[in-house]
Amino acid sequence: MFDVDLYQQVLGLSDPWKVVEVRLDMGSTAIHIHVQHGEGCRWKCPKCEQQLSCYDHAEERTWRHLNTCQFQTLVHARIPRVKCPEHGVVQVAVPWAEPHGRFTILMERFVIEVLQACQTVKGACQLLGISWDQAWHVMERAVARGMTRKEQLPAARIGIDEKAFAKGHSYLTIASDIDRGTVEFVTEGREKASLQRFFDSRTPAQLDGIEAIAMDMWEPYVQATLEAVPLARKKIVFDRFHIMQHMTRAVDTVRKREHRGLLQQGDDRLKRTKYLWLSSEENVGDSRRPFFEQLQASDLKTARAWAIKENLRNLWTYATPGWAQRFFDRWKSWAVRSRLAPVVAVARMISRKLENVTSYCRHPITNAVAEGLNSKIMAIKRRAGGFRNIENFKTVIYFHCGGLRLYP
Repeated sequence: MFDVDLYQQVLGLSDPWKVVEVRLDMGSTAIHIHVQHGEGCRWKCPKCEQQLSCYDHAEERTWRHLNTCQFQTLVHARIPRVKCPEHGVVQVAVPWAEPHGRFTILMERFVIEVLQACQTVKGACQLLGISWDQAWHVMERAVARGMTRKEQLPAARIGIDEKAFAKGHSYLTIASDIDRGTVEFVTEGREKASLQRFFDSRTPAQLDGIEAIAMDMWEPYVQATLEAVPLARKKIVFDRFHIMQHMTRAVDTVRKREHRGLLQQGDDRLKRTKYLWLSSEENVGDSRRPFFEQLQASDLKTARAWAIKENLRNLWTYATPGWAQRFFDRWKSWAVRSRLAPVVAVARMISRKLENVTSYCRHPITNAVAEGLNSKIMAIKRRAGGFRNIENFKTVIYFHCGGLRLYP
């Protein structure tokens, strides 16, 4: 009798439900808890909550509960069904489990916590002693539950980035909330239609509530944003790190070309210096700084390109677009006079997009949050050994990075 009362409290049961039997099976190392309800009860229709009498019972079901002293704990019960005038014959809700769940609510919460800690379904299965299908079912239900509960609040500052899913130019477009640090939307491809699907999922009020959008200079993203977001031209902010990435590649191109020419003359000054030129001033190691300062002071084309690149970083220190424009005009003149083709090409590219580069002065945002989420997604992907199913990959992203309320 003590066991019956104990599990009555453990499961949190109250009238009309009660534990009628607790049985220990040493052969299967499992504890079986049998639950029944009293006679003459009236039940709520799970869809309209109309009070109805019992129509019949479904076949006995079993739910996995939290282990008891390392023994699997299984709950058995036959669920009553009611015949609703509006919804027909339906099963009533039970207090210990979610509809269609294989676990009790407490067990499902624990599975979610283990999945979050392990970041792989296989690892969670090994710890919990459940099948891959059971663990994945919990994850899918948690994401569906979280997406339904997600508050449709306007995300004021959005980051747009792409993520490679597999080899062969297979990409995902990821929209993130910069302030909350969460993934808001994931969809296949990186075309205009891909980002358009994100904007189509937003309400007019949410689109009006967008204050700024950080992205790289990928034209399909720009066009989708201009068409969907009110006053988008003043809200787009081209990510400073992507722009500096273009400039860093230009410096590396200059270095490679100059290095080939110098080697033909027997000059190997640029040998093993690639990562010095890719670094920012403050990131050059103390051990190599004297040598690097000598290279900077030389007549190398690479040194000029690097100086131009480092000076460009000052563009994002100005408080107003007007002053930023004045700085850029001077910088562009220097870059063009350098006659270094890769540097000139980047300067002209920035010039064409300058309005949405200097918009950083009004909206000082970058895609750093999106890049951080991308790094987390990559780590999860590596631990899982990759994903063949893109829908499964999207589910995992929402589960770990969506900021969802996952618990039942």
